[in-house]
Amino acid sequence: TAEVILDDCRIPEDNLLGSDEGTAFYGAMKTLESSRPLVASGAVGIARAAYEYALDYSRKRKAFGTPIAKKQAIAFMLADMKTKIDAARLLTWRAAWMLDHGEPMNKEASIAKLFAADMAMEVTTDAVQILGGAGYMKDEPVEKWMRDAKIFQIWEGTSQIQRLVISREEIGEL
Repeated sequence: TAEVILDDCRIPEDNLLGSDEGTAFYGAMKTLESSRPLVASGAVGIARAAYEYALDYSRKRKAFGTPIAKKQAIAFMLADMKTKIDAARLLTWRAAWMLDHGEPMNKEASIAKLFAADMAMEVTTDAVQILGGAGYMKDEPVEKWMRDAKIFQIWEGTSQIQRLVISREEIGEL
């Protein structure tokens, strides 16, 4: 990242962003609105990969003679992971459908991105937990997925920004 300072610089009219002077910000916001379902889908994908890996591991890894997937704590964790992934997928599909059909979807895009991003962080962290100490090692992909999941809470607007968008859509500007 670098900073460019243009002091007393004239920009030709045909090089302006937006159709009229002062509209570039709104164009940028519309771009973010339409890209948020894509970011949400990436978060769903990384969470799903971590879930499927942890599920497979828990079926094969035995503790006290039985697969750890049969232990209630692990089984409930897997159930919660699956539930969150499916909920995020449905929210993402709704926002994408609205985008495809030209419907206003600023709030829905932010809801999908917020939920999917936070869910991806939770699910990948749980996947590391299920794998135990091995889950934190670079030999296992879940540790990288956990690190990668963090970016979904940051780019295209942080989770805090998504909450601001959602709250303003619901209660209006205060």
